[in-house]
Order: sequence, then C-alpha cells, then structure tokens
Amino acid sequence: MSMTTAKTDEVVRARTAAPPPSPDQRDRDRMRRRLARKRGGGWWPYLFLAPWFVGLFGLTIYPMLDSLYLSFTDFDLLTPARWVGMDNYSKMFTDDPVFWDSVHATLLYVVVSVPLKLALALGVAMLLNRDLRGIGLYRAAFYLPSLLGGAVAIAIVWRQLFGGDGLFNDFLAWFGIEGQDWISSPDTALYTLILLAVWQFGTPMVIFLAGLKQLPKDVYEAAAIDGASPVTRFFRITLPLLTPIVFFNVVLQIIDAFKTFTPAFVISNGSGGPLNSTMLYSLYLYKKGFTDLQMGYASALAWVLFLVIAGFTAVNFVAGRYWVHYDD
Repeated sequence: MSMTTAKTDEVVRARTAAPPPSPDQRDRDRMRRRLARKRGGGWWPYLFLAPWFVGLFGLTIYPMLDSLYLSFTDFDLLTPARWVGMDNYSKMFTDDPVFWDSVHATLLYVVVSVPLKLALALGVAMLLNRDLRGIGLYRAAFYLPSLLGGAVAIAIVWRQLFGGDGLFNDFLAWFGIEGQDWISSPDTALYTLILLAVWQFGTPMVIFLAGLKQLPKDVYEAAAIDGASPVTRFFRITLPLLTPIVFFNVVLQIIDAFKTFTPAFVISNGSGGPLNSTMLYSLYLYKKGFTDLQMGYASALAWVLFLVIAGFTAVNFVAGRYWVHYDD
C-alpha cells in the first residue's frame, strides 16, 4: 500500500513540476539579467563616485570626528593629546572673559551687518532691475566689491582709509568735522568692519536681482491701474513675492557673518584690539589654536560655533513658516 502511494506521489510531482527551461528560454533569462545590470550601471557609478566618497570621509567626516575628540582633550600639537573631559567647555563658559568678549563682538557684528547688507542689496537690485543701455556694466561694477572685499589687500586699504590720517578724515575735514583714528578706538573699530561687510553686498544683490526678474508683471500692472503707489506695490507685492529669496539670503549671510575672519585679523593686526572690540569669534578660535597652541580648546570653540550656526539656521527655518510665502 505504501509503495503504491509513493509511486502516486511521484507521478503527481512529475506532472505538476515545471518543465526544464529550453535553451532559448535560458538565453532570454541571461539577456534579461544583463540588461538589468546595464540599467543599474553595475559598478561604474560607484567608480565615478569614489573620489567624492574619499573626499567626504577623508576630508570632512574624519576631520570633524577627530575635532570632536580633540575638544575633550588638552592638545598642544607637540605632545600627545590628554583626555580632560568637559574641562574645555567648562572653562569656556565660566573662566574665559575673552570668550564672552568675542561672543559679544560677533553677535553685534551679525545683528548689525546682515540687515544693513541685505537692505542695501535689495535697494540696489531694484534700481538695476531695468532694461537700460549698459545696465550690465553697472551690475558688474556693483558686484565687484564682493569679489575683492574678502582679500587681504582690501582689508589693508580699509585700515588705511579709517586711520588717523586716512581719507575718511580728509573727507570729514571738508565739512569742518574733526576726525579720529576710527580703527584704534574701541567704540568705533568694530563698526569699520561692519561697514566693510555692508560694502560687500554684491552677492545678495545678484540673488535679489534674479528673484526680481521672475516676479509676474501683470500683478504690477493691475496694481498700477488700481492706483497703488510705488511704496504700496513694494510692501504689498514685491516684498511678499520675494520672501523666499529674502529667506535664502538671510540664512547665507548669517552663516558667512559668523565665520568672518580675514578683515578682523588684518585690521587689528591679529590682536582683536583695541580692548577686544574686534575680537570676532573666528579670530579668537584662530588665536587659541595657532598662536597659543591650545588645539583642544580651539576644537571646543569650533564645535560651539557649529552648534550656534546650526541653531540660528534652525530658528530661521522654523520662523520662516510664518513669513515666507511660496506659490502653494
């Protein structure tokens, strides 16, 4: 009985089993797999992306992680790093008055320079948003300071311009105003840096100009027919439609302002003076790392700066939900 059942099961399996693939079917399956590999690119995409991955891990991720580790150590570049835990951060917030001077100078620099720069950039962009003969030359001329403003040579010229015998005092003398050494005064030194930052308004100006070119003209025509004044059209049409561009420029300019280094270094001769009035955060970080050779402490300063910039950016994105208007 069992032998009969076994034979019956074999017959059933033989009848229900799929027939072996024919040679043509095997060739078609092989071709299908080859085409699938070609669509996916195989290993070629990874080969072309290999330099980017090497740069990402070797020049970005690994240095960041190494810097994070060094921020918890006492490291002077000459001897092995010694683990100190949270001592660098504790010293920074409780026992380092120069740190707070740099925070105050940097926040004042950001809060004053960024709005002034964006306001000037938007105003000039609106003036240049015209179809006039030779307008391209004017746009290039207004953009030029952004190309030169970060150079060491311009910072040296700026220091001479606002010195005691500089051209700015000569200009004031024409109106009977006695000038001073604006660079050497702790009350005005930082504002010369702010003025230099505002002068470099070319990059946000170009971005504003590109945004203005995309605004619909029929809306302005309808507003003009209704009798809206230029001021009303600006605040009711131009500014609301331009808020995504404003938001983009605000985020970029805040990040750049926090990272400002070259003008403060050159104008103050690397000291951050007078009385730490131009001691911007990046300059103080540089002094701790490469002048005092406190690389562990400088790494902690760098991570605090990173968190502050990330926090300002996050706040901008959250607040942008309430004032940035998109098409939808």
